[in-house]
Parts: sequence; C-alpha cells; structure tokens
Amino acid sequence: MQRTSFAEMHCSIGQSLERVGEWWTPLIVRDLYLGLHRFDDIAEDLGIARNLLTRRLETLVNDGIVERRAYQERPLRHEYHLTEAGRELVPVLMALMAWGDKWVTPAGGPPVRLVHNECGTHFTPQVCCSACGNPVTAAGVTALPGPGAAYGPGTKVLARRSGLAPEGD
Repeated sequence: MQRTSFAEMHCSIGQSLERVGEWWTPLIVRDLYLGLHRFDDIAEDLGIARNLLTRRLETLVNDGIVERRAYQERPLRHEYHLTEAGRELVPVLMALMAWGDKWVTPAGGPPVRLVHNECGTHFTPQVCCSACGNPVTAAGVTALPGPGAAYGPGTKVLARRSGLAPEGD
C-alpha cells in the first residue's frame, strides 16, 4: 500500500513524518537505541521482512538518521547506528512511549521502564518548556506563525488566521 507523501507540506510535523512516519521506522530507531545494531538482530526482534527492513534502513541512512558502519570485510557486513539526528529522535519516541503507557498499555503493564542515568530514578518522559522547565500541555501552549510560516499545505489555516494568506482566500 502506497502511503501519502508529506514532502511538499510546509510543516515541521509533516516533514518529520516524511522521514520517520512509516510504521516500522520508530521501532527500528528504538531497536538501534536499545543496542541492536546488526541487520539480523533487528529483523529477528521486529519480525519484519528482510526486504522491507533493507528499504527502511536505506531510507533512514539517506535521511541522515542512521549510519552504516562496516564491521566485517569478507563478506562485507555493516552495523547500523543512530546519527546525532537519530539520537535526538529518541526522546520523541520516549514521549510517544509514555503516551502509550498511559492510554494503551499492553496487558501486564508497560514493557519498558526508563531510568534517568544522572539521578538514578525511574521516570516518565514529559515535554517541558525550554525556558522555564515546566511541563507543557496542549491547553498551556499557543501556536504562532514562525519565521518560516507560509501559505501552503499543512499551514494554510494558521496562515489565514494570522493574515499571511493571499488576498481573496
């Protein structure tokens, strides 16, 4: 099944989904974060078809989220590791995991517990304000046009509300 492309969407969420929105991608990134770096280990853990995993990893490498590192010359074999962009995606996945733990917990409870290395405490990821450090909620945030705001797919309504829409729209 062909998925919708968000490549032309003028929206950071759309552009992010273009790179990591395919269903298997967050799970592959999770496995890489958890230390599974070899193709066979990832395929076994996820139960994903090898041809599909090959395509997903190739896309992640092309998008700069994953890098391939040779670990064997004959025959040539590679490991897969998160790049800086991939490592910065991990807290996003942790936030998604926290949402899942709260709203759609698997039978038996959350399958993973996170421990903050700095303080040694089990924690639940939260999105916090970068200025004051307080947790943010949907009700406590206002979205305003940014410097890249434009009238286009994914931002038309915001542009219209902020006066950026072309005349007559």
